[in-house]
Amino acid sequence: MTAPLTPSPHDRPVPVSHEDLPPAPTLSQALRAELPSAAVVAAVVTVTGVLLGFLWLWLAPRVPLISDGRAVFLRSSEGEQAIGADGTFALLGLGFGAVAAAVVFLLRRAGGVGVVTGLAVGGLLGSLVAWRLGIWLGPTSDVVSHARAVGKGVVFDAPLRLGAKGMLLAFPMAAMAVHLVLTALFGPRDEVVPGPESAV
Repeated sequence: MTAPLTPSPHDRPVPVSHEDLPPAPTLSQALRAELPSAAVVAAVVTVTGVLLGFLWLWLAPRVPLISDGRAVFLRSSEGEQAIGADGTFALLGLGFGAVAAAVVFLLRRAGGVGVVTGLAVGGLLGSLVAWRLGIWLGPTSDVVSHARAVGKGVVFDAPLRLGAKGMLLAFPMAAMAVHLVLTALFGPRDEVVPGPESAV
């Protein structure tokens, strides 16, 4: 007759306390950790709005006006020029958004919520900077005084304006869309850990 074996203390499972495990970062902590990168991206993208404003001022078609000494009239139909100004702003915004997203992706391939947020905020602020800068540097908004200054029968340019304010969203939307596509195609992939059933 054999005596039962006494289990060794080393064979006993060692209980693991939850206090020994590193706490998982909360959502607020993860967002706070990405705030610096989001702020840097937003600031740099916003500054590019200055270049966008100069290009819009340079490339946007002008609306010619003329005065008869008593009133100011359109020299030709305003429709095409006004639509052209809006379309020029939108196309420039799309281009700037795509380039900004590509540059940010190359520098921060890991991506993250902070980078995307920075692109969106910076793109919108950059559009606002470009819009106000173009109007400020463009022809004066005081049409009556301008007409009086240039004289009767002299053609002058109407103030630069953005008729459809929705064009301001072209920059941030293009930036987010292009960054999303680049991340999906070329972003880092999570490593797949094989389960116990795949072991031979």
